[in-house]
Amino acid sequence: MSTFERYLTIWVFLCIVVGVALGHAMPGVFQLIGAAEVAKVNIPVAILIWLMIIPMLLKIDFRSLAKVGTYWRGIGVTLFINWAVKPFSMALLGWLFIGWLFRPYLPADQIDSYIAGLIILAAAPCTAMVFVWSNLTRGEPLFTLSQVALNDAIMIVAFAPIVALLLGLSSITVPWDTLVISVGLYIVVPVIIAQMLRRKLTARGSVGALDRTLTKLQPISLVSLLATLVLLFGFQGEQIIAQPMIIALLAVPILIQVYFNSALAYLLNRLSGEQHCIAGPSALIGASNFFELAVAAAISLFGFQSGAALATVVGVLIEVPVMLSVVWIVNRSKGWYEAAPAVARNIVTERT
Repeated sequence: MSTFERYLTIWVFLCIVVGVALGHAMPGVFQLIGAAEVAKVNIPVAILIWLMIIPMLLKIDFRSLAKVGTYWRGIGVTLFINWAVKPFSMALLGWLFIGWLFRPYLPADQIDSYIAGLIILAAAPCTAMVFVWSNLTRGEPLFTLSQVALNDAIMIVAFAPIVALLLGLSSITVPWDTLVISVGLYIVVPVIIAQMLRRKLTARGSVGALDRTLTKLQPISLVSLLATLVLLFGFQGEQIIAQPMIIALLAVPILIQVYFNSALAYLLNRLSGEQHCIAGPSALIGASNFFELAVAAAISLFGFQSGAALATVVGVLIEVPVMLSVVWIVNRSKGWYEAAPAVARNIVTERT
């Protein structure tokens, strides 16, 4: 790990401060950048995400796709967390904290809307950013891509019914244009670009050119992550300064949900004997959120100025710092993880 990577948490904190300050000082500039969107998908952010994830996708050799079945334990755990645990645990946390403990400190007419926003946020598993988290934990990129693709397919049929069930609605309008465009921009297009570049670099049967390219692109990926953070916090700079108390209270159930679901996924992978390079991405995918879809869905259902929209935005604001802390925990606990009897047995079996 380079010196720059080692102090990534410091750079993230500085970018948060810079983003909030610039968003407050130059709201017009960030409103202009924020308006550059299609179906609620911000194009400048999409381009930065390309720069973040294409280096990770370059590592994937699609000829090895048949091996994904060997990661069935990690795939099963992640699916269980994303679709059977996370939306329902967030509904419980939302009711406990927003609907009860914090109720006296929040606008009474927005309580139900805040809880709805939290549920919408939790019901949409992350797509693009998990490639960054997986890379930082030295995760298996083929597993990460396969899991994200599988989640996207499930989301098309499961997102609306789960949200409708938990919100008590007879029907819910899903922003399909946002979902389709997001999947295309964040998954399909980067995969095509990465595989075309990979094929060109390995055309002569040597991986040397590929390795050199990856070494050069790694700093660009991290700088793009930090630039994305400045933009996200800049978009909400005025709102953060205007409503710090409400944002802090909404962040509590989101933080608990992230740590609970990532820890549960990590422990279930350990108990099942899955490799650490699978358990790390599994925990991160299980905890993170597809905030573009969540924000769009909240706005389409409840309006731009609603508590639901604000709750999903809070998820955006704390996503990167919190996920980096989960990355740190996963990396620091690798020795403990691999000391589990089930994991150790599988490591020995694979080596022999």
